[in-house]
Amino acid sequence: MTIQHFDVVVVGGGPAGYASALYGASAGLNIALVEKHKLGGTCLHVGCIPAKELLETAAVSRTVEHASVFGVQAESKGLDWSVTMSRKQKIIDQLTGGLAGLLKSRKVTVFEGLGTLDPDHKTISISGGQSDGTKLSADAVILAAGSVPRTMPGFPIDGEKIVTSDELLSISKLPESAVVIGGGAIGCEFASMMSDLGTKVTILEYAPKILPGCDIDAVKVVEKSFKKRGIDIKTGVAVKSQVTDNNGVTLTYGDDDSQITTDTVVMSIGRRPSSETLGLENTQIKVDDRGFIEVDEYCKTSVDGVWAVGDVIATAQLAHIGFAEGMLAITNILGEGGNPIEYDKVPWCIYCHPEVAFAGHSEASAKEAGYEVAVSKHGFIGNGRAMIVGGTEGLVKIIAEKLPDGTAGKILGVHMVGPWVTEQLGQGYLAVNWEATVDEVASLIQPHPTMSELFGESVLALTGRSLHG
Repeated sequence: MTIQHFDVVVVGGGPAGYASALYGASAGLNIALVEKHKLGGTCLHVGCIPAKELLETAAVSRTVEHASVFGVQAESKGLDWSVTMSRKQKIIDQLTGGLAGLLKSRKVTVFEGLGTLDPDHKTISISGGQSDGTKLSADAVILAAGSVPRTMPGFPIDGEKIVTSDELLSISKLPESAVVIGGGAIGCEFASMMSDLGTKVTILEYAPKILPGCDIDAVKVVEKSFKKRGIDIKTGVAVKSQVTDNNGVTLTYGDDDSQITTDTVVMSIGRRPSSETLGLENTQIKVDDRGFIEVDEYCKTSVDGVWAVGDVIATAQLAHIGFAEGMLAITNILGEGGNPIEYDKVPWCIYCHPEVAFAGHSEASAKEAGYEVAVSKHGFIGNGRAMIVGGTEGLVKIIAEKLPDGTAGKILGVHMVGPWVTEQLGQGYLAVNWEATVDEVASLIQPHPTMSELFGESVLALTGRSLHG
Protein backbone atom coordinates (compact mmCIF):
# COMPACT_ATOMS: atom_id res chain seq x y z
CA MET A 1 0.00 0.00 0.00
CA THR A 2 1.23 3.48 -0.90
CA ILE A 3 1.17 5.86 2.04
CA GLN A 4 0.50 9.46 1.08
CA HIS A 5 2.68 11.96 2.91
CA PHE A 6 1.72 15.46 4.05
CA ASP A 7 3.31 18.19 6.11
CA VAL A 8 0.34 18.06 8.49
CA VAL A 9 -2.56 15.65 8.86
CA VAL A 10 -5.56 17.00 10.76
CA VAL A 11 -8.02 14.47 12.20
CA GLY A 12 -11.44 16.09 12.51
CA GLY A 13 -13.23 18.62 10.33
CA GLY A 14 -14.98 20.76 12.95
CA PRO A 15 -14.01 24.35 13.79
CA ALA A 16 -10.70 23.45 15.45
CA GLY A 17 -9.77 21.00 12.70
CA TYR A 18 -10.74 23.03 9.66
CA ALA A 19 -9.21 26.17 11.17
CA SER A 20 -5.93 24.26 11.55
CA ALA A 21 -6.15 23.14 7.94
CA LEU A 22 -7.07 26.52 6.47
CA TYR A 23 -4.52 28.45 8.50
CA GLY A 24 -1.78 25.93 7.80
CA ALA A 25 -2.54 25.90 4.08
CA SER A 26 -2.45 29.71 3.96
CA ALA A 27 1.07 29.45 5.39
CA GLY A 28 2.12 27.15 2.53
CA LEU A 29 1.88 23.78 4.29
CA ASN A 30 0.64 20.68 2.46
CA ILE A 31 -2.38 19.68 4.56
CA ALA A 32 -4.65 16.63 4.73
CA LEU A 33 -7.94 16.73 6.63
CA VAL A 34 -9.70 13.56 7.74
CA GLU A 35 -13.40 13.79 8.65
CA LYS A 36 -15.64 10.85 9.52
CA HIS A 37 -19.00 12.55 9.06
CA LYS A 38 -19.54 16.08 7.74
CA LEU A 39 -17.25 19.05 7.30
CA GLY A 40 -18.04 21.71 9.88
CA GLY A 41 -18.49 19.35 12.82
CA THR A 42 -20.80 19.92 15.75
CA CYS A 43 -20.85 23.71 15.42
CA LEU A 44 -22.14 23.78 11.89
CA HIS A 45 -24.51 20.81 11.95
CA VAL A 46 -25.81 20.27 15.50
CA GLY A 47 -24.48 23.24 17.46
CA CYS A 48 -23.81 26.94 17.00
CA ILE A 49 -25.38 27.51 13.59
CA PRO A 50 -28.68 25.59 13.84
CA ALA A 51 -29.20 26.67 17.45
CA LYS A 52 -28.80 30.35 16.59
CA GLU A 53 -31.07 29.98 13.55
CA LEU A 54 -33.84 28.64 15.80
CA LEU A 55 -33.19 31.42 18.31
CA GLU A 56 -33.59 33.93 15.47
CA THR A 57 -36.92 32.32 14.61
CA ALA A 58 -37.89 32.90 18.24
CA ALA A 59 -36.76 36.55 17.95
CA VAL A 60 -38.89 37.07 14.84
CA SER A 61 -41.86 35.53 16.67
CA ARG A 62 -41.39 37.96 19.55
CA THR A 63 -41.15 40.87 17.12
CA VAL A 64 -44.41 39.95 15.42
CA GLU A 65 -46.12 39.41 18.76
CA HIS A 66 -45.20 42.92 19.90
CA ALA A 67 -45.51 44.67 16.53
CA SER A 68 -48.57 46.64 17.64
CA VAL A 69 -46.38 48.55 20.11
CA PHE A 70 -44.74 50.15 17.06
CA GLY A 71 -48.08 50.81 15.41
CA VAL A 72 -47.63 47.91 12.99
CA GLN A 73 -50.74 45.76 12.73
CA ALA A 74 -49.24 42.34 12.14
CA GLU A 75 -51.10 39.29 13.33
CA SER A 76 -49.25 36.03 13.78
CA LYS A 77 -50.83 33.03 12.10
CA GLY A 78 -48.72 30.63 14.12
CA LEU A 79 -45.47 28.82 13.43
CA ASP A 80 -44.81 26.59 10.43
CA TRP A 81 -42.05 24.48 11.93
CA SER A 82 -41.34 22.77 8.62
CA VAL A 83 -40.38 26.14 7.10
CA THR A 84 -38.15 26.85 10.09
CA MET A 85 -36.42 23.49 9.67
CA SER A 86 -36.04 24.02 5.93
CA ARG A 87 -34.47 27.45 6.43
CA LYS A 88 -32.11 26.07 9.07
CA GLN A 89 -30.96 23.29 6.76
CA LYS A 90 -30.50 25.68 3.83
CA ILE A 91 -28.14 27.82 5.91
CA ILE A 92 -26.21 24.74 7.06
CA ASP A 93 -25.92 23.44 3.50
CA GLN A 94 -24.71 26.80 2.20
CA LEU A 95 -22.06 27.06 4.89
CA THR A 96 -20.98 23.44 4.42
CA GLY A 97 -20.59 23.98 0.69
CA GLY A 98 -18.70 27.18 1.28
CA LEU A 99 -16.31 25.44 3.67
CA ALA A 100 -15.68 22.61 1.21
CA GLY A 101 -14.97 25.14 -1.52
CA LEU A 102 -12.61 27.10 0.69
CA LEU A 103 -10.66 23.98 1.65
CA LYS A 104 -10.40 23.03 -2.01
CA SER A 105 -9.20 26.50 -3.00
CA ARG A 106 -6.48 26.30 -0.35
CA LYS A 107 -5.47 22.88 -1.78
CA VAL A 108 -6.32 21.01 1.43
CA THR A 109 -6.83 17.32 0.61
CA VAL A 110 -9.96 16.02 2.35
CA PHE A 111 -10.36 12.33 3.20
CA GLU A 112 -13.69 10.85 4.30
CA GLY A 113 -13.58 8.25 7.06
CA LEU A 114 -12.58 7.64 10.66
CA GLY A 115 -8.96 8.58 11.27
CA THR A 116 -6.94 6.80 13.97
CA LEU A 117 -3.37 7.39 15.03
CA ASP A 118 -0.96 4.50 14.60
CA PRO A 119 1.55 3.61 17.36
CA ASP A 120 4.35 5.34 15.45
CA HIS A 121 2.51 8.66 16.03
CA LYS A 122 3.20 9.69 12.43
CA THR A 123 0.71 7.58 10.50
CA ILE A 124 -3.05 7.95 10.27
CA SER A 125 -5.17 4.96 9.25
CA ILE A 126 -8.60 5.68 7.77
CA SER A 127 -11.53 3.28 8.06
CA GLY A 128 -15.03 3.60 6.62
CA GLY A 129 -16.25 6.22 4.19
CA GLN A 130 -14.87 6.86 0.72
CA SER A 131 -11.28 6.76 1.99
CA ASP A 132 -11.56 3.38 3.72
CA GLY A 133 -8.20 1.63 3.89
CA THR A 134 -6.14 4.74 3.17
CA LYS A 135 -3.01 5.47 5.15
CA LEU A 136 -1.43 8.90 5.55
CA SER A 137 1.89 9.94 7.05
CA ALA A 138 2.82 13.36 8.30
CA ASP A 139 5.58 15.44 9.80
CA ALA A 140 2.99 16.72 12.28
CA VAL A 141 -0.45 15.53 13.36
CA ILE A 142 -3.27 17.63 14.82
CA LEU A 143 -6.03 15.75 16.65
CA ALA A 144 -9.38 17.55 16.54
CA ALA A 145 -11.99 14.84 16.92
CA GLY A 146 -14.52 17.06 18.70
CA SER A 147 -17.13 16.01 21.23
CA VAL A 148 -20.57 14.49 21.72
CA PRO A 149 -23.38 15.36 24.17
CA ARG A 150 -23.10 13.93 27.66
CA THR A 151 -25.95 11.71 28.78
CA MET A 152 -27.09 10.21 32.09
CA PRO A 153 -27.45 6.54 33.01
CA GLY A 154 -31.09 5.49 32.90
CA PHE A 155 -32.02 8.19 30.37
CA PRO A 156 -32.06 6.44 26.96
CA ILE A 157 -32.02 8.91 24.09
CA ASP A 158 -34.96 8.12 21.80
CA GLY A 159 -34.99 11.29 19.71
CA GLU A 160 -38.51 12.28 20.75
CA LYS A 161 -39.25 12.04 24.48
CA ILE A 162 -35.64 12.16 25.67
CA VAL A 163 -33.27 14.13 23.45
CA THR A 164 -29.88 15.80 23.43
CA SER A 165 -28.99 18.90 21.45
CA ASP A 166 -28.32 16.67 18.43
CA GLU A 167 -31.94 15.53 18.23
CA LEU A 168 -33.63 18.70 19.45
CA LEU A 169 -32.20 20.77 16.60
CA SER A 170 -33.93 18.50 14.07
CA ILE A 171 -37.04 17.56 16.03
CA SER A 172 -40.14 17.06 13.87
CA LYS A 173 -42.33 19.31 16.01
CA LEU A 174 -41.99 21.38 19.15
CA PRO A 175 -43.41 19.74 22.28
CA GLU A 176 -46.16 21.35 24.32
CA SER A 177 -44.00 20.98 27.42
CA ALA A 178 -40.30 20.34 28.00
CA VAL A 179 -37.90 19.95 30.90
CA VAL A 180 -34.35 21.06 30.25
CA ILE A 181 -31.87 19.24 32.47
CA GLY A 182 -28.98 21.67 32.84
CA GLY A 183 -29.15 25.45 33.12
CA GLY A 184 -25.84 26.30 31.50
CA ALA A 185 -25.42 28.28 28.29
CA ILE A 186 -26.82 25.61 25.97
CA GLY A 187 -29.68 24.75 28.30
CA CYS A 188 -30.72 28.38 28.66
CA GLU A 189 -30.59 28.92 24.91
CA PHE A 190 -32.87 25.94 24.32
CA ALA A 191 -35.22 26.95 27.13
CA SER A 192 -35.46 30.51 25.79
CA MET A 193 -36.09 29.39 22.21
CA MET A 194 -38.76 26.82 23.05
CA SER A 195 -40.56 29.11 25.47
CA ASP A 196 -40.75 31.93 22.92
CA LEU A 197 -42.24 29.50 20.41
CA GLY A 198 -44.96 28.27 22.74
CA THR A 199 -43.51 25.38 24.75
CA LYS A 200 -44.02 25.31 28.52
CA VAL A 201 -40.46 25.00 29.84
CA THR A 202 -38.93 23.99 33.17
CA ILE A 203 -35.19 24.14 33.87
CA LEU A 204 -33.66 21.75 36.43
CA GLU A 205 -30.12 22.80 37.38
CA TYR A 206 -27.84 21.05 39.85
CA ALA A 207 -25.78 24.17 40.63
CA PRO A 208 -27.06 26.92 42.96
CA LYS A 209 -27.80 29.18 39.97
CA ILE A 210 -28.30 28.97 36.24
CA LEU A 211 -25.47 30.06 33.95
CA PRO A 212 -22.62 29.00 36.24
CA GLY A 213 -19.55 31.12 35.59
CA CYS A 214 -21.55 34.21 34.65
CA ASP A 215 -21.54 37.30 36.84
CA ILE A 216 -24.40 37.17 39.34
CA ASP A 217 -25.88 40.49 38.14
CA ALA A 218 -26.21 39.11 34.60
CA VAL A 219 -27.74 35.90 35.93
CA LYS A 220 -30.36 37.84 37.88
CA VAL A 221 -31.47 39.66 34.72
CA VAL A 222 -31.87 36.38 32.82
CA GLU A 223 -33.71 34.72 35.70
CA LYS A 224 -36.14 37.63 36.00
CA SER A 225 -36.83 37.61 32.26
CA PHE A 226 -37.26 33.83 32.13
CA LYS A 227 -39.69 33.79 35.05
CA LYS A 228 -41.67 36.69 33.56
CA ARG A 229 -42.08 34.63 30.38
CA GLY A 230 -43.27 31.58 32.33
CA ILE A 231 -40.08 29.54 32.38
CA ASP A 232 -39.91 27.67 35.69
CA ILE A 233 -36.38 27.56 37.12
CA LYS A 234 -35.40 25.10 39.83
CA THR A 235 -31.77 25.27 40.98
CA GLY A 236 -29.79 23.21 43.44
CA VAL A 237 -31.62 20.04 42.45
CA ALA A 238 -30.30 16.72 41.18
CA VAL A 239 -32.34 14.69 38.72
CA LYS A 240 -32.54 11.12 40.00
CA SER A 241 -34.63 9.02 37.62
CA GLN A 242 -37.21 8.94 34.85
CA VAL A 243 -40.19 6.85 33.85
CA THR A 244 -41.45 7.06 30.28
CA ASP A 245 -44.98 6.04 29.26
CA ASN A 246 -47.75 7.15 26.93
CA ASN A 247 -48.29 10.29 29.02
CA GLY A 248 -44.71 11.46 28.57
CA VAL A 249 -41.70 11.40 30.87
CA THR A 250 -41.95 11.67 34.65
CA LEU A 251 -38.80 12.89 36.35
CA THR A 252 -37.92 12.51 40.02
CA TYR A 253 -35.58 15.20 41.33
CA GLY A 254 -34.39 17.04 44.45
CA ASP A 255 -33.88 16.00 48.04
CA ASP A 256 -37.63 15.62 48.53
CA ASP A 257 -38.11 13.42 45.44
CA SER A 258 -40.32 15.95 43.68
CA GLN A 259 -41.82 14.85 40.39
CA ILE A 260 -42.70 16.52 37.11
CA THR A 261 -44.24 15.03 33.96
CA THR A 262 -43.39 16.48 30.58
CA ASP A 263 -43.64 15.70 26.87
CA THR A 264 -39.91 16.00 26.22
CA VAL A 265 -36.74 15.96 28.29
CA VAL A 266 -33.78 17.86 26.87
CA MET A 267 -30.43 16.63 28.18
CA SER A 268 -28.14 19.65 28.37
CA ILE A 269 -25.43 18.64 30.80
CA GLY A 270 -22.39 19.41 28.68
CA ARG A 271 -20.32 17.52 26.14
CA ARG A 272 -17.63 14.88 26.43
CA PRO A 273 -14.55 14.55 24.20
CA SER A 274 -14.53 12.04 21.35
CA SER A 275 -10.96 10.98 22.04
CA GLU A 276 -11.95 7.30 22.14
CA THR A 277 -12.30 7.34 18.34
CA LEU A 278 -8.63 8.19 17.76
CA GLY A 279 -7.00 4.87 18.73
CA LEU A 280 -4.92 6.55 21.41
CA GLU A 281 -4.87 3.46 23.60
CA ASN A 282 -2.18 2.15 21.25
CA THR A 283 -0.02 5.27 21.57
CA GLN A 284 2.00 7.13 24.19
CA ILE A 285 -0.34 10.13 24.18
CA LYS A 286 -1.67 10.94 27.64
CA VAL A 287 -5.43 11.12 28.20
CA ASP A 288 -6.95 12.11 31.55
CA ASP A 289 -9.68 10.19 33.38
CA ARG A 290 -12.40 12.31 31.73
CA GLY A 291 -11.19 11.48 28.23
CA PHE A 292 -9.47 14.80 27.50
CA ILE A 293 -6.11 14.69 25.72
CA GLU A 294 -3.43 16.31 27.86
CA VAL A 295 -1.58 19.18 26.20
CA ASP A 296 0.80 21.99 27.12
CA GLU A 297 0.15 25.71 26.69
CA TYR A 298 0.81 25.39 22.94
CA CYS A 299 -1.69 22.53 22.50
CA LYS A 300 1.17 20.03 22.12
CA THR A 301 0.58 16.52 23.44
CA SER A 302 2.98 14.38 25.45
CA VAL A 303 4.37 13.02 22.15
CA ASP A 304 6.61 15.08 19.85
CA GLY A 305 4.94 15.96 16.57
CA VAL A 306 1.36 15.57 17.79
CA TRP A 307 -0.96 18.40 18.81
CA ALA A 308 -4.57 18.34 20.02
CA VAL A 309 -7.11 21.16 19.74
CA GLY A 310 -10.79 21.91 20.27
CA ASP A 311 -13.22 19.86 22.30
CA VAL A 312 -10.82 16.94 22.82
CA ILE A 313 -8.76 19.03 25.24
CA ALA A 314 -9.94 20.42 28.58
CA THR A 315 -10.52 24.02 27.52
CA ALA A 316 -13.69 26.04 26.92
CA GLN A 317 -15.76 24.17 24.33
CA LEU A 318 -16.39 27.14 22.07
CA ALA A 319 -15.93 27.23 18.30
CA HIS A 320 -13.87 30.41 18.41
CA ILE A 321 -11.58 28.85 21.00
CA GLY A 322 -11.13 25.94 18.61
CA PHE A 323 -10.20 28.40 15.85
CA ALA A 324 -7.59 30.00 18.09
CA GLU A 325 -6.15 26.66 19.23
CA GLY A 326 -5.88 25.44 15.64
CA MET A 327 -3.95 28.55 14.63
CA LEU A 328 -1.74 28.26 17.71
CA ALA A 329 -0.89 24.65 16.85
CA ILE A 330 0.07 25.64 13.30
CA THR A 331 2.30 28.53 14.42
CA ASN A 332 3.99 26.11 16.81
CA ILE A 333 4.47 23.54 14.04
CA LEU A 334 6.03 26.26 11.90
CA GLY A 335 8.45 27.08 14.69
CA GLU A 336 6.98 30.52 15.19
CA GLY A 337 6.01 29.91 18.81
CA GLY A 338 2.88 31.97 19.11
CA ASN A 339 1.30 33.34 22.25
CA PRO A 340 -0.49 30.85 24.50
CA ILE A 341 -4.21 31.50 24.84
CA GLU A 342 -5.27 33.29 28.02
CA TYR A 343 -8.38 31.24 28.67
CA ASP A 344 -9.53 33.45 31.53
CA LYS A 345 -9.91 36.35 29.08
CA VAL A 346 -11.67 34.69 26.14
CA PRO A 347 -15.03 36.02 24.88
CA TRP A 348 -18.22 34.23 25.89
CA CYS A 349 -21.56 34.74 24.17
CA ILE A 350 -24.88 33.19 25.19
CA TYR A 351 -27.75 33.72 22.77
CA CYS A 352 -30.80 33.26 24.98
CA HIS A 353 -33.21 36.18 25.38
CA PRO A 354 -31.89 38.38 26.87
CA GLU A 355 -28.42 37.71 25.50
CA VAL A 356 -25.34 37.45 27.72
CA ALA A 357 -21.75 38.29 26.73
CA PHE A 358 -18.62 38.68 28.80
CA ALA A 359 -14.84 38.59 28.92
CA GLY A 360 -12.49 38.52 31.89
CA HIS A 361 -13.22 38.42 35.59
CA SER A 362 -16.63 38.52 37.18
CA GLU A 363 -16.85 40.59 40.33
CA ALA A 364 -16.68 37.43 42.44
CA SER A 365 -13.72 35.87 40.59
CA ALA A 366 -11.76 39.14 40.69
CA LYS A 367 -12.12 39.26 44.46
CA GLU A 368 -11.20 35.58 44.74
CA ALA A 369 -8.06 36.37 42.73
CA GLY A 370 -7.08 38.94 45.34
CA TYR A 371 -8.08 42.16 43.61
CA GLU A 372 -9.63 45.17 45.27
CA VAL A 373 -12.30 46.10 42.76
CA ALA A 374 -14.24 49.10 41.54
CA VAL A 375 -17.54 48.28 39.86
CA SER A 376 -19.82 50.25 37.53
CA LYS A 377 -23.28 49.09 36.40
CA HIS A 378 -25.57 50.86 33.96
CA GLY A 379 -28.91 49.61 32.66
CA PHE A 380 -30.23 49.62 29.10
CA ILE A 381 -33.45 51.12 30.46
CA GLY A 382 -31.96 54.60 29.97
CA ASN A 383 -30.34 53.93 26.59
CA GLY A 384 -32.06 55.67 23.66
CA ARG A 385 -31.29 53.00 21.07
CA ALA A 386 -32.53 50.24 23.38
CA MET A 387 -35.77 52.17 23.89
CA ILE A 388 -36.19 52.56 20.14
CA VAL A 389 -35.89 48.82 19.46
CA GLY A 390 -37.97 47.96 22.52
CA GLY A 391 -35.23 46.08 24.37
CA THR A 392 -34.45 47.82 27.65
CA GLU A 393 -33.90 44.65 29.70
CA GLY A 394 -30.35 44.27 30.96
CA LEU A 395 -27.19 46.09 31.91
CA VAL A 396 -23.48 46.58 31.33
CA LYS A 397 -21.15 45.88 34.24
CA ILE A 398 -17.47 46.84 34.35
CA ILE A 399 -15.08 45.38 36.92
CA ALA A 400 -11.82 47.33 37.32
CA GLU A 401 -8.86 47.10 39.65
CA LYS A 402 -9.18 49.53 42.55
CA LEU A 403 -5.87 51.34 43.05
CA PRO A 404 -4.40 52.27 46.47
CA ASP A 405 -5.58 55.88 46.04
CA GLY A 406 -9.16 54.68 45.56
CA THR A 407 -9.33 55.35 41.82
CA ALA A 408 -10.10 52.72 39.18
CA GLY A 409 -7.25 51.34 37.08
CA LYS A 410 -7.01 48.34 34.76
CA ILE A 411 -10.26 46.87 33.41
CA LEU A 412 -10.51 43.28 34.65
CA GLY A 413 -13.86 42.20 33.29
CA VAL A 414 -16.76 43.31 31.12
CA HIS A 415 -20.18 41.70 31.53
CA MET A 416 -23.23 42.49 29.42
CA VAL A 417 -26.79 41.22 29.41
CA GLY A 418 -29.47 42.62 27.15
CA PRO A 419 -30.27 43.33 23.49
CA TRP A 420 -27.62 42.35 20.92
CA VAL A 421 -24.85 42.26 23.52
CA THR A 422 -23.18 39.36 21.69
CA GLU A 423 -22.48 41.92 18.94
CA GLN A 424 -21.32 44.58 21.43
CA LEU A 425 -18.68 42.66 23.37
CA GLY A 426 -15.80 43.43 20.98
CA GLN A 427 -14.55 46.63 22.57
CA GLY A 428 -14.91 45.17 26.06
CA TYR A 429 -12.96 42.08 25.03
CA LEU A 430 -10.18 44.24 23.60
CA ALA A 431 -10.10 46.40 26.72
CA VAL A 432 -9.64 43.36 28.96
CA ASN A 433 -7.04 41.68 26.77
CA TRP A 434 -5.03 44.83 26.09
CA GLU A 435 -5.12 45.53 29.83
CA ALA A 436 -6.55 48.97 29.15
CA THR A 437 -7.21 51.31 32.04
CA VAL A 438 -10.47 53.04 32.83
CA ASP A 439 -8.98 56.43 31.93
CA GLU A 440 -7.72 55.19 28.55
CA VAL A 441 -11.08 53.76 27.50
CA ALA A 442 -13.12 56.64 28.95
CA SER A 443 -11.28 59.10 26.73
CA LEU A 444 -12.51 57.39 23.56
CA ILE A 445 -15.69 58.48 21.75
CA GLN A 446 -18.75 56.25 21.53
CA PRO A 447 -21.21 56.71 18.63
CA HIS A 448 -24.71 57.96 19.51
CA PRO A 449 -27.36 56.69 19.52
CA THR A 450 -26.13 53.13 19.92
CA MET A 451 -26.47 50.41 22.49
CA SER A 452 -22.68 50.14 22.57
CA GLU A 453 -22.37 53.61 24.09
CA LEU A 454 -23.61 52.10 27.35
CA PHE A 455 -20.20 50.43 27.63
CA GLY A 456 -18.55 53.86 27.34
CA GLU A 457 -20.92 55.37 29.89
CA SER A 458 -20.19 52.54 32.34
CA VAL A 459 -16.43 53.00 32.00
CA LEU A 460 -16.70 56.79 32.20
CA ALA A 461 -18.52 56.53 35.53
CA LEU A 462 -15.47 54.78 37.00
CA THR A 463 -13.42 57.94 36.46
CA GLY A 464 -15.58 59.73 39.03
CA ARG A 465 -17.38 61.77 36.41
CA SER A 466 -20.23 60.83 34.09
CA LEU A 467 -22.76 62.03 31.56
CA HIS A 468 -26.10 60.25 31.56
CA GLY A 469 -25.53 57.66 34.26
